[in-house]
Amino acid sequence: MVRFGKTVIFQSALSSPVAMTNIKRRDVLRGFGGVAIAGGLAGCMGGGTADDETETTTTSTPTPTPTPTPEPETAMLRVAHLSPDAPNVDVYVDDSVALSDVPFGAVSDYLSVPVGTRTVKVTAAGDESTVAFEGDLDVAEATYTVAAVGELAEGTFEPLVLEDDVSLPADDTARVRVVHASPDAPAVDVTAGDTVLFDGVSFTQSGSVEVPADTYALQVRGDTESNDGDAVAEFNVELAGGTVYTVFAAGYLTPDDESADAGFRPVVVVDAGSGGGGLVQRDVSLRAAHLSPDAPNVDVLVDDAVALADVPFGAVSDYLALTAGSHQVTIRATDAPDTVVFDETLDLAAGAYTAAALGELDSGADNGFAVSLLEDDRSAPADDAARIRVLHASPDAPAVDVTVVGSGDALVDGAAFGDAATVEVPAGEYTLQIRGDTDSNDGDVVAEFDVAVEGGRAYTAIALGYLTPDGEPADAAFDLSVVADN
Repeated sequence: MVRFGKTVIFQSALSSPVAMTNIKRRDVLRGFGGVAIAGGLAGCMGGGTADDETETTTTSTPTPTPTPTPEPETAMLRVAHLSPDAPNVDVYVDDSVALSDVPFGAVSDYLSVPVGTRTVKVTAAGDESTVAFEGDLDVAEATYTVAAVGELAEGTFEPLVLEDDVSLPADDTARVRVVHASPDAPAVDVTAGDTVLFDGVSFTQSGSVEVPADTYALQVRGDTESNDGDAVAEFNVELAGGTVYTVFAAGYLTPDDESADAGFRPVVVVDAGSGGGGLVQRDVSLRAAHLSPDAPNVDVLVDDAVALADVPFGAVSDYLALTAGSHQVTIRATDAPDTVVFDETLDLAAGAYTAAALGELDSGADNGFAVSLLEDDRSAPADDAARIRVLHASPDAPAVDVTVVGSGDALVDGAAFGDAATVEVPAGEYTLQIRGDTDSNDGDVVAEFDVAVEGGRAYTAIALGYLTPDGEPADAAFDLSVVADN
């Protein structure tokens, strides 16, 4: 477990295209060799008549010793644009453009700059008059990352200067540094399964750890004493041996509440070494929904590894990133791991899915326990419209209609247990009524719910629990749960 101290913030700058290689300082300096000073010989000859011949002497000027020009001291410096509400930028070093039109999330290659005091200026791309930052940076003969962090709108935009350790680990080991650059995220722990890699990292803090070369599923969790907080993000990263990496946690954790639509993202770059690896791109998104009212809390395993732990009734997980292909999915009781209620191989093509655990474990139930794999449409509808998928997951409820108070419009007509129906509606606030199914959609109202939906968003509304819990094996009352799909 690694605990971090504060990172010093200097007065300085920003970034450009993604860096996946490290330029070693000796390679840069190789072009600055000494220049020899060439010397010469000066001769003097005197002459006389044939009758009065005189001796001629020659005097030589000593050849000066060549004096090589010393190699200038330089620093290696790269910049990273990690300010989520800042536009594309240009970066000037000593009044010369070093990087241009740098977008959010980009990290430049290392640049060679003379040691000493360097003046750094960050401006809006193509507009030198709009200056986001200008200041001096004192650099020694070392390797640095200058990351632009914070927010322009909040007046917290500033450069964070990090000194990079580019010494190489062993061939079977990778060194990875995590930099917390997400301005709205709290302190976090970073775990890989049951292994805690980073503990209590706050905004602008960083730290490094060495791990065996491998591919890891990393979870970013809210900081807790036991490092078991809710995972706010999960991503897969391949770490090659003999290589140094930096993982920048960038963007907004909750972009809907912020001034820019820059969602949380990991930015992984190679600092030094053999290279390779980085983020493992996945093309399947899978989430789980525990909708079985008489089932206990469960663990969900994917390919024999715990993906979700202690999931209660009614919970819908975040999406997990998987590769397309076959995956073994296992659901077991959390408090009784030998009690397996589902264990099957799912063949997943590229796309998004919800694995919904429906029905009852009770062997005498009309709607027995089963896992339904739903294909999710996460595309955005029009800006003024919302897409709602309604899933009937209440095992004792009959077929239902779903109508809108006021207009009387039927959003869903005759949905039986396990059915899902999708409709697009104007963005806004609605009162929905769940009715017993009739031809005229005017059956008795069994439940009523207020729902607000935003434009450009997709939702799943799940009718779950028991309509008459007093006569059922679990006290799980009927409810409507609305979750965002995109």
